[in-house]
Amino acid sequence: MHAPEVLRSTAFADGPGGGNPAGVVLDATALDAAAMLAVAAEVGYAETVFVTAVDGDRFTVRYFSPGAEVPFCGHATVALAVAVAEREGPGERVFVTPAGDVPVLATTADDGTVLVTMTSVEPVVRPIDAVVLGGLLTLLGLVPDDLDPDHPALEAAAGNRNPVLVLRDADLFHQFRFAPALLAPFMRAQGWLGTVTVLRAVGPLEYEARNLFPVGRISEDPATGSAAAAVGAYLRSIGRARAGDRVVIRQGRHVGRPSLLLVDVPASGGIRVTGGATPI
Repeated sequence: MHAPEVLRSTAFADGPGGGNPAGVVLDATALDAAAMLAVAAEVGYAETVFVTAVDGDRFTVRYFSPGAEVPFCGHATVALAVAVAEREGPGERVFVTPAGDVPVLATTADDGTVLVTMTSVEPVVRPIDAVVLGGLLTLLGLVPDDLDPDHPALEAAAGNRNPVLVLRDADLFHQFRFAPALLAPFMRAQGWLGTVTVLRAVGPLEYEARNLFPVGRISEDPATGSAAAAVGAYLRSIGRARAGDRVVIRQGRHVGRPSLLLVDVPASGGIRVTGGATPI
């Protein structure tokens, strides 16, 4: 079997050198799960997306980190949508993912660049068990008083389940440390196959994010579209974002890859996340 062609691009970049790299395989019809995992491991990015079937404007896709299959990946979705739009033109398409159907809208700007808005699956926000939360804080070197009292710790899912923590102190947000080898099995035990999402509020609708991703063999993710959608759902659930609001999320500077994710919050249903992708 010939090795598949892998496109490489970076999504959600906020300037040169920013964004989150993703692998894109436009034709994975001949690959099984083991082969896809092997390709993702060789590529070495946080995720690689594989198109396993196409039916008109419906694309069946799977996502693999270097270590495992994941239900959904936002930045790889954007990278794939840009690649398809560049070949077939802008428009609306549906990506059929293990997490559910994800509509994507690709538009072309005057300068020819492609912008993609993806709409998440129906999000779910729920409490975190007190014992589990205590264990998570301990692994991050945090205590309950480090959390912003206006932003309760909750789990939010919009394709992947993410614990969402908002820290009150900027210095602590920038400096906290964790051991990936200890955090990863703890996350797997909770079914958290996405990221641990740690935020700090920098404005009424603006947040800086650090997304910890040791389950994907990446200590910290530069730009996480699925977590951005989960954050939009989280903020809607606690009344910090209302219908029609756009939330700005800045991520990635702690790993030298500044990223910008734009999150639009409707009154109900899936959260919309917008960004672009450029070839590497």
